[in-house]
Parts: sequence; C-alpha cells; structure tokens
Amino acid sequence: MSTLAFVPARTALVLLDLQNDFLHPKGAYARGGVVAPVIAALPQRLKPVAEAMRKAGGWIVSTHFTLVPGKGSEPLILDHLKRLRPFLGKGDFAPGSFGHALVEELKPADLSVEKVAYSAFYQSRLEFVLKRAGIETLVFAGIVTNGGVASTVRDAQMRDFHCVVLSDGCAAFSPAVHEASLVSLGTLATLASCDALLAALAALSSGRG
Repeated sequence: MSTLAFVPARTALVLLDLQNDFLHPKGAYARGGVVAPVIAALPQRLKPVAEAMRKAGGWIVSTHFTLVPGKGSEPLILDHLKRLRPFLGKGDFAPGSFGHALVEELKPADLSVEKVAYSAFYQSRLEFVLKRAGIETLVFAGIVTNGGVASTVRDAQMRDFHCVVLSDGCAAFSPAVHEASLVSLGTLATLASCDALLAALAALSSGRG
C-alpha cells in the first residue's frame, strides 16, 4: 500500500476531541440533547485501530477541547460557541474533569494536548511535542470532520507533516457535510479507511511493509 507507506515509530494516530463531554451518555452534549449515532459509533470503530497502532510501535495522541475556567470557575466561552451550544456551562470540558477526558475505549494516549479552538495547533503545544517525539506522519480521526479535523489537518499540512485522514474514523453531525469535507481534505491528505490502515499495520508487523 504505497499510499499508506509510513514508519510506525514516526507516526501518530491523532484522536481529535473524542472526549466524554462530547460522546458519553452523561457528558455535556448528551445532557444538552446534541447527539448523533455516527459520532457515537466512532470509539468502537477506532479501538482496533488504536490497538494496532500501539502494537506496531506508533504513537497515540489525543487532543482535548477545553473550556478554560475563569473567575468563579465560569468557563471562558467564545461568543460563536455560546450561540451554537447555549447549554454549555460551569464544569463542562474543564481540565482534569471526567468530561474533558479521552473516552475509555481509546485510552491511554501517549501524548495529550489541550485545545481552545478548532485547530489543535492554535496556541497549543501540539507542534512542539510532535516534533520532539520525532513524529512525521499524522493519521487523523475524530470530530467533527468539518471543524476540528479539517482545521487541524490544514495546519498540519502547513507544518510539513504527512497527513492521513481516516474517512470512516471521522464524523460530523451531517453526513453531507462530512462527505464534502473529505473531498476538500483529499487535496491535502491521503484518505484511507480504518480497514486500509489496519491492513497496512498488519503488513508492517508481518514484515511485508
């Protein structure tokens, strides 16, 4: 699979915002009534991918959308997010909280990075830790395809990382928006299914890669 040629030790599976507050039945989004089956299905689909990446010697990197607590622990929420998700409040996506954490199915991550905007590179330490770890290839999975995924892939490409997007390892609230985003990202990254990545990892493990 020439399009999926990579060195596992220099490759990271980047799990974008697969957090309890987005996905768990007791998380902030579920409490606010914002759920989507295609998003809820991601942890189980990605679990074997994460396990195979670990077995091959690759990295697991998780990004965590964060609402930074301000005075009185009231979260500092951007105006556009207040309009989009008015149910968010104190304690949601707070650092160190249950809701802020990576979902149980995908733990543990080797590196975890807080983020405050769509792109995980924006005002974060992500580029620093990736470069220090010697990571050159980023395999992206998570939510949402048109938001955090698209923004982070574009910023990664500008930083000269080789990018792979798992087409069925990402999701959006609208299938049409998801598909349109993949078309756009295909000009910047290699698009591959979870099964294709698993096959590539299996080939590497057997010495055929």
